[in-house]
Amino acid sequence: MAEEVDYEALPPNAGTMVNMLAGALAGISEHAVMYPVDSIKTRMQVFSASPAAVYSGVGNAFTRIASTEGIRALWRGVSSVVLGAGPAHAVHFGTLEAVKELAGGNRGGPQWLATSLAGASATIAADALMNPFDVIKQRMQVHKSEFRSVLTCARVVFRNEGLSAFYVSYPTTLAISIPFNAIQFTVYEQVKRVMNPRHEYSPSTHIVAGGVAGAFAAAVTTPLDVAKTILQTRGTSHDPEIRNVRGMMDALRVIWAKDGLKGYGRGLTPRVLTIMPSSALCWLSYEFFKAAIRTD
Repeated sequence: MAEEVDYEALPPNAGTMVNMLAGALAGISEHAVMYPVDSIKTRMQVFSASPAAVYSGVGNAFTRIASTEGIRALWRGVSSVVLGAGPAHAVHFGTLEAVKELAGGNRGGPQWLATSLAGASATIAADALMNPFDVIKQRMQVHKSEFRSVLTCARVVFRNEGLSAFYVSYPTTLAISIPFNAIQFTVYEQVKRVMNPRHEYSPSTHIVAGGVAGAFAAAVTTPLDVAKTILQTRGTSHDPEIRNVRGMMDALRVIWAKDGLKGYGRGLTPRVLTIMPSSALCWLSYEFFKAAIRTD
């Protein structure tokens, strides 16, 4: 009888492309499904002088946005995510698996350093590609956004603020994403190893491990995510102090000055609510597509 092949094993001639394709499909699935909650998170993190743009919670935000702007407003900017998420996640998972293999992360036993290094390396590459799409997305998500088209938004931001507007938040994005992905990937691998020591294809394992890993990483990195939102939406603010924010430390200072310690927790609930299921879906989709493509 032929020896059974471990579904996680990398085929010598197709491993990288399989992981990139699986990652792209997983990324699009992840972001599209949870996009409305992400829109609420963005709005809750933006400092606004307008009472109409201040929300007390996820339920309050959903009700008010749906009743005053229509439910479609929660999906505004989703096309930017779809355009960027596929290529970015392809790069992310391709880098992830390649570095993990090179660092010895596929060997038996705990491999904390290898999995952390793989997670960090993957996000450096992916975020460089995704950051401009994320800026466009958040500009379209804010209250009373003037933009309805990705191309129009990109053109206006470039014309008014220059190329730097698309990358002013990149250092902050990395400051979030490197620990986020290192934490998420490490927790995911360890939970998966405990739940599924035989390394079999197990959807329930991937859902639970992905959700736990995503929720934990999201909660830890929320303060930096608030700073990133400030940087990416600064051009829409009427507050001179926010419009002139130059970097992560400047944004953190402004948050403290305007809202104190609680300001760093803005959007925590919708961020966790977005990332926990989306991370579970992402890992489930990734493992499914990886297994399905390799069996074709």
